[in-house]
Amino acid sequence: MNTVEISHVTKKFGHLTAVDDLSLNIESGKITGLIGADASGKTTLIRLIIGMLRAECGEISVLGLDPVEQKAELNRKIGYMPQKFGLYEDLTVIENLRLYADLKNVPYEFDKLLEFTSLHKFQKRLAGALSGGMKQKLGLACVLLGTPEFLLLDEPSVGVDPISRRDLMKMVRDLISPTTTVLWSTAYLDEAHSFDTAIVMDKGKVIYDGKPTDLAKTTEEFENKVIDLMGGYKKTKSRIAENYVYKHLDDIDYTVVADNLEKKYGNFYAVRNNSFNIKKGEIFGLLGPNGAGKSTSFKMMCGLLKPTSGTARIMGIDIKQDAEKARSNLGYMAQKFSLYEAISVEQNLKFFARIYGIPKSEVKKRVNEILDIFDLSEQKKRKTKDLSLGFKQKLSMACALIHNPPILFLDEPTSGVDVLTRRDFWNHITSLAKKGITILVTTHFMDEAEYCDRISLFYKGEAIAIGTPSELKKRVSAKTMEDAFIKLIRESDEK
Repeated sequence: MNTVEISHVTKKFGHLTAVDDLSLNIESGKITGLIGADASGKTTLIRLIIGMLRAECGEISVLGLDPVEQKAELNRKIGYMPQKFGLYEDLTVIENLRLYADLKNVPYEFDKLLEFTSLHKFQKRLAGALSGGMKQKLGLACVLLGTPEFLLLDEPSVGVDPISRRDLMKMVRDLISPTTTVLWSTAYLDEAHSFDTAIVMDKGKVIYDGKPTDLAKTTEEFENKVIDLMGGYKKTKSRIAENYVYKHLDDIDYTVVADNLEKKYGNFYAVRNNSFNIKKGEIFGLLGPNGAGKSTSFKMMCGLLKPTSGTARIMGIDIKQDAEKARSNLGYMAQKFSLYEAISVEQNLKFFARIYGIPKSEVKKRVNEILDIFDLSEQKKRKTKDLSLGFKQKLSMACALIHNPPILFLDEPTSGVDVLTRRDFWNHITSLAKKGITILVTTHFMDEAEYCDRISLFYKGEAIAIGTPSELKKRVSAKTMEDAFIKLIRESDEK
C-alpha cells in the first residue's frame, strides 16, 4: 500500500521547471529519504504533496485524498516541518509545545517528547536561546504531537552536526507509530543508509528510487554512485588556483596562530583556552557540534569579535594591536550568505574589491578577471538574490579571493550545494593549498574532513583533540571521521 501516488507531475515557476514529469510512489509505514541538493526540486515536491502548490499537470494522491481539493481533511492527518520551522523564539520550550498542542487540539502530554529530546531541563528556556540541534529537536517534537499518519520533514538535519543528525533519526524511529509514513528530505548523501528507501532527485527528476543498499553497500560508495547517475565528475585543473597571485611575504613559522583565545558572556565561556598554529599551505579544519564555539573563534580571529582574553596573529600581526592590517591578509567566507542580495554579481565584486583595498583604477580589470576565472561572466548582471545556491557560494568565494589573500577562512563553504559543486569547491581548496595558501575551514560533512591536513575538534568551547584525520581515527579505533567525531565527543563527556 502506498501513502503517496504521483503520476506525471510537472511544476514550473516562470521559465524554471522545478519538478519535471515526475512519477513516484511512497510506500506506507516506511521512512523514505528524499535526497538532493538545493534547487533539485525536493521542497517543491513536498509542497505539492501537502497541497501548498498546485501542479501544472499530472495527478497526486496522498492518503487517498486530493491534496489541493481536500487539503483541510489531509491537514488533520499529516505533520509537516518546513525548512525554516516556525518556532516562536520569544516563547519558551514548554510554551511552544503548548501552543502547537492547542493548534492540533491534542492534550498536553509532553513527558515522553521532552525525555527523548533531552529538553526536560530546558523547558523554561527561550527557543531562540537553544542551539541549532536543540531547535530542530523542539521543532520535530511539535510536529510529532497528535501522532500524524504521514510525517513530512523538509531538511530537519540541515546545518546540524553528526550527533544531532543521528539523534533526530532515532527520535523519529522511536516515537512514530509502526504504521506512520515518513518523508525526510536531506542534502546529506551520507544519511542515505539510515532510510528504508532512498529517492535521489536532480534538476526536478528522480534519478534513483530504491533501497540505499541496492545502489551501494556502504555510505562511502553511495556518493560516487549518485555522481555517476548525475553524469559523472571529471576533475580538472583549478583555474582559480592557476590564476592566483600569491603574496610572498616574509617567511614566518606559522601564518595563523590562536594564542589562548577566550570569549566569555557573563559566566558562560563560548570559547576557552583555544590555541593552535597553522603553517603556510596547510588546510586546518575546525570540527564540532552546533554551539561548540567554531564560528565564535572564526570571528575573533578575523578581528570581528573582541576576545575576552588571549589573542590571534595573522601573518605575525596581532589582531588586538592592528585588526585592520591583520584582516588585509584574510579572505573570509561567512557561514551564512553575507553578500548583498539586492545588487548584481558584478556590483558585489566591485564593492568587495574596494573594501579589500584594491585601488580604484584596478577594480574593473580585477572584477572582469574574477568573473572569467569563476565562470560568472554570464551571471554578472543578475541580482544576487536570483542566483542558485551553488552560484551564490561560488560568488561568496570569489569575493573572499578577489584581493589574492595569503590566508582563507571558510565557514561551511559547501553547505547545501550539490555533490558535484562540493567536489569542485574542494578541488579549488586543495589546489590553492598546494600553491601556498593557508586555509582554515569548518564543515559538517565528515567526508570533507578527510581533505584537511590537520583537524581541531571543538566541543563546549574547547579543543578536545587536534591531529591529522588518520591520527584522530586511530585514537578511538574508528573507520570513518563521523565515527571518530562521535566517539571523541562521547569520550569527552565521560571525562
